[in-house]
Amino acid sequence: MTRTSAILRLFFLGSIIAGISCVSHANRVTAEEPGDAGGWTEFLGSGGNGFSNAARLPTHWSETENVRWKVDIAGMGWSSPVVSAGRIFLTTAVSESEGARHSLRTICIDSQSGKEIWNVEVFRHAEDETVEIHGKNSHASPTPIVEGDRLYVHFGPHGTACLSTDGQILWKNTELKYLPQHGNGGSPAVAGDLLIICCDGKDIQYVVGLKTEDGSIAWKVDRDTEPSRGFSFATPAVIHDSAGELLAVCPGSSAVFCYNAASGKEVWRVDYGEGYSVVPRPIFQGGMVYVCSGFGDEQLLAIDPKGTGNITSTHVRWSTKKATPKSPSPILVHSMIFMVSDAGVASCLDAETGKLLWQERLGGNFSASPIATKDNVYFQSETGTVTVVKASPNFELVAKNQIGDGVLRTFATPAVDGDGLLLRSETSLYRIEQESN
Repeated sequence: MTRTSAILRLFFLGSIIAGISCVSHANRVTAEEPGDAGGWTEFLGSGGNGFSNAARLPTHWSETENVRWKVDIAGMGWSSPVVSAGRIFLTTAVSESEGARHSLRTICIDSQSGKEIWNVEVFRHAEDETVEIHGKNSHASPTPIVEGDRLYVHFGPHGTACLSTDGQILWKNTELKYLPQHGNGGSPAVAGDLLIICCDGKDIQYVVGLKTEDGSIAWKVDRDTEPSRGFSFATPAVIHDSAGELLAVCPGSSAVFCYNAASGKEVWRVDYGEGYSVVPRPIFQGGMVYVCSGFGDEQLLAIDPKGTGNITSTHVRWSTKKATPKSPSPILVHSMIFMVSDAGVASCLDAETGKLLWQERLGGNFSASPIATKDNVYFQSETGTVTVVKASPNFELVAKNQIGDGVLRTFATPAVDGDGLLLRSETSLYRIEQESN
């Protein structure tokens, strides 16, 4: 499974009005063009699509070339960095003993110098707490969200919190209890005044909306499925219809659900069999939602989101099982889907038809999601090799770059700050930027 983990906004209406309105407008779902005008403020950027408008993002580097700074990060975490107003935020879990106890922390770093600004403990594992985790996971895998002067951090069932961007804890919520099987993973998403979180454990599965003002529960909806393996780690995708209603697309084991983000009312669902341990974040562009089904029966589905009810047989426009990712999220650039399987096979597909345009083996294993600019796509392996290819219907290798010694793990999805690329290894955070001439 993996990490990385996963994020948007708008004012929410009362549950009855929102539910009726969402159904009545569900036939007119719209999408925005990709971009990152608001910075890199959540998992896969401010649009949640892995796309950056950066014009000079570096394509060549090494452990010494084009490294503006490198800083050590205490503890272990696979959350991606997020960036706002010249500051980088990320989470980590610092071991306090030989056992399972950890201090769950949030760190703020100056984006230009790499200097730590503050480092705050948000939660601490209780003495009697059972902490189960997969060897590839961390206790700090969900990516934070920064919005204005607020920062939202999530540590799965260990707690969710809101901090000010100067490090003051504003609220905490420890009510979201479930058994996650392999540790935390999925990132939250912001929808208006709510924080949408998928809570899919091996015991119970539900989706919740927390009020961003104080962390209280606005709604909580049980998944209407009975999967043999209920645990998943997905990040919601927040989309909207033409009337401005927000919808939360929330994959889980066996099915993906679309909820009215304000009320939690189910709008539609698509079943995908034995899919479980779902990690990839859905993407939404060109009026279509693209969803991966995780492990077990991995596939990528293109879904027309304008229906209601169970739309499995009516609104799945195409699907493919060939080299689809179980952990990395797909991304969409220039009407093409770029993705990489966990085993390192990269693919480019026509987003409208699902036609395979190219497929190449990159080498290595992959957990991080790719990111892209208008020119290039960046694929980061689990051992620090980043393969850069043209964002093109023909495979064209631009460069292969290495950070670390090829042994240190790099599961966190990269982030972008201006023309700088932020790469996180299991010990360090790098800012990669072209050296001035």
